[in-house]
Amino acid sequence: MSRKHSLITRTGFVVLGFAVTVLLAACSVPEAAVYADRGEAAADDQVLAVVGGADITETEVEDLMEAQLMKVEQERYNLIKQGLDRLIADRLMEMEAKQRGVTVEELVAQEVEAKVTEPTDEEVDAFYEERKARMRQPKDQVAEQIREYLLRQRENQVNSNMVAELKKKHGYQLLLEPIRVSVVADGFPAKGPEDAPVTIVEFSDFECPYCARVIPALDEVVETYGDKVRLVFRQFPLNIHPNAQKAAEAALCARDQDKFWQMHDAMFKEQRSLGVEQLKEKAARLGLDATAFNECLDSSRHAEAVLADLKAGSDVGVSGTPALFINGRFLSGAQPFAAIAKLIDEELATQKPGS
Repeated sequence: MSRKHSLITRTGFVVLGFAVTVLLAACSVPEAAVYADRGEAAADDQVLAVVGGADITETEVEDLMEAQLMKVEQERYNLIKQGLDRLIADRLMEMEAKQRGVTVEELVAQEVEAKVTEPTDEEVDAFYEERKARMRQPKDQVAEQIREYLLRQRENQVNSNMVAELKKKHGYQLLLEPIRVSVVADGFPAKGPEDAPVTIVEFSDFECPYCARVIPALDEVVETYGDKVRLVFRQFPLNIHPNAQKAAEAALCARDQDKFWQMHDAMFKEQRSLGVEQLKEKAARLGLDATAFNECLDSSRHAEAVLADLKAGSDVGVSGTPALFINGRFLSGAQPFAAIAKLIDEELATQKPGS
């Protein structure tokens, strides 16, 4: 297959290591440090081993390895979806090329290469300046990598736009069902109507830098989709962050006074000042009743609620933050708005009129 042809058919592109770190990274801990709910084994389980006369059943193993097995299942789905997308794009291109009386390569040249412009020096400079603290390399050493990355981004965007138009023109129906996980959303801090067609449940850590990086994308989601989306926040303080547990409790203490999102924003903006006394100072600055807030935080009133969130997240496969579930569809890491919007649009497209 030629490079021109592959521009359309591939569903993703090989991005640079630094770009993956910048865009899709997440805070994480070793999976052994996360809760594992072993549950009760069913009477008809297949016995996989016998130790000292006691059975070890398949359900026991599955419960122990639930998070890892869920990841394997998700990875398998992603590979199948990637292959399916490539075959769909191939077929659409071939149909369009035949209709126009041109080759696929000529079609790509007309609809992709002709519409993709080279990144300017100013765009490369701006990209570097925004991320230089995390790249840790001089600009002249990564400039060409940045230029190539930006070019691939543009190619992929033009590819996606073309395939989307071809789907409308030639007809398209996706029958592959996405993997969905049941995640409880009711009763937790949220933005948006309870009957919104799309619910996003976010498991997050106030001390995780990647959780802070995903906030602009989530803010854009709320602004763009309005009442079509409900954003739910659940706690997932990682043990690698010493202040995360008390910060999570502080958020719930603020919720007691209807100031959850104000405290949420303040803590993410000032992630290096999340000690207990600093949390109390933030609460006072936000106009909370200081006596009530301080008593709530000092007594660890919401500690069990935070731990319950942590366990709930672990039970559905969360091992790092941020972790998003979009109508139960798992999306991991500090994803850009486009990646989140793609799943939202897919979910909205499946909604029946008037629902």
